[in-house]
Amino acid sequence: MTSNPFTVGFDLYRQSWEQATETIEKSTDSPEQLERMAEIDVGTTPSEVVYEENKLELLHYESQTEEQHDVPILIVYALINKPYILDLQPDRSVVRTLLENGFDVYMIDWNEPSAMDASLTLEDYVDRYVDNCVDVVRDRSGQDSINILGYCMGGTMSVMYAALHPEKVRNLGLMAAGLCFTGTGGVLEQWGDEQYYSPDAVTDAFGNVPADFLDIGFAVMDPVQNFLTKYVQLYDNIEDEEFVENFARMERWISDGIDVAGKTYEQFLVDIYQKNKLAENELYLGEKHIDLSKIDMPIVQVVGEYDHLIPPEASKPFNELTASEDTEIMEFSTGHIGLSVSSKSHAELWPSVCEWYAERSATEDEEEPEAEGEAVTDAQEPDAALAEDVAGDESGTEEAVEDDDETANADLESISGIGPSYAERLHEAGIETIEELAEADADELAETIDATGANVRDWIDAANDQ
Repeated sequence: MTSNPFTVGFDLYRQSWEQATETIEKSTDSPEQLERMAEIDVGTTPSEVVYEENKLELLHYESQTEEQHDVPILIVYALINKPYILDLQPDRSVVRTLLENGFDVYMIDWNEPSAMDASLTLEDYVDRYVDNCVDVVRDRSGQDSINILGYCMGGTMSVMYAALHPEKVRNLGLMAAGLCFTGTGGVLEQWGDEQYYSPDAVTDAFGNVPADFLDIGFAVMDPVQNFLTKYVQLYDNIEDEEFVENFARMERWISDGIDVAGKTYEQFLVDIYQKNKLAENELYLGEKHIDLSKIDMPIVQVVGEYDHLIPPEASKPFNELTASEDTEIMEFSTGHIGLSVSSKSHAELWPSVCEWYAERSATEDEEEPEAEGEAVTDAQEPDAALAEDVAGDESGTEEAVEDDDETANADLESISGIGPSYAERLHEAGIETIEELAEADADELAETIDATGANVRDWIDAANDQ
């Protein structure tokens, strides 16, 4: 049957008119939606800064439940981008989900390094900054060991930390963490191969590695999606306020990159990606071996099935390399960022992660009930009664000593950074007063009480100022 040219022409005209009308309507909506995008809020869960060192800020989030688990969670984020991807919006916030499940949550915000920080190494970040934050959380919570959740590069650093200080890590969570690189790390591993790429060429040119340099590298891993498709999707959904707001939050985070300390960048690319030293158990930070046999705490890995930045194969084999007898892998059908922000992840994945931590965060009351003593009778022998009198005198003496100890500890706690745990350690090391602290040798004392030299030097300086 021959088509009527007039009918065909009219249909094309009508379709063009409808498309033009739709374009005009969307164009009318665009200014209002663009203004909405500019005013979007991120990272809205209430928090306070409880510790600062160099650029680092340790955030403590306001509880969302009447009761919390005794063992807190410290989130160790990557050195790239801002950590609010874990608190992007209230209904898609890893931080808020943990809080609503009764956890006491802390997170490290690294902030941007200055030119003077270009020489910072992985040892500085892991064995100084992370360790200091862990000690703050331990001190504030009264727990000897805490839960850690490391995301991306932060997960890799968390593994290093757990190997150096296993006694301080109760449970280790690794989220999209790059750990094993023997042809399993995807495009980034191929691009970073030592045959084609020299990290020191970048740091020689820039010092710190610029955020823009890193951003463009990640973007060209999927150029069609990042430079075309997502903007077409925005145009198609410009009238959908929820879509526009979600798009704006993601774009803000993507554009909110931070530079990476040059020396750390070199170490990470060469030792982790190019030489696979972590998985081969050959990694050293300074003179300290990152010995995977020291990692014996429970481990959960949260991986994205479609993660193109850190493919599952670059994470999953790691559990078998440790000494832990309690390991689990939670693989979910999403990508690297979707683990944090997809609504499906928060509905199906994170309740399981919270349950995993909760089951392993229960603490027992270690105080034994006092044994009921036998009643003293007139029939007791005189020697027995005398023994009880002596015991009573000794008990009084012990109480007096304990009172003195508490007073000494209280004096030490007037120094910023010294809480009950550190005060007790100082007391056990023979430092009972501020005067004794002022005269102590910083390096020797730091080694004795298992604290960082920088912290102890700060305490000694503060003690001398009093």
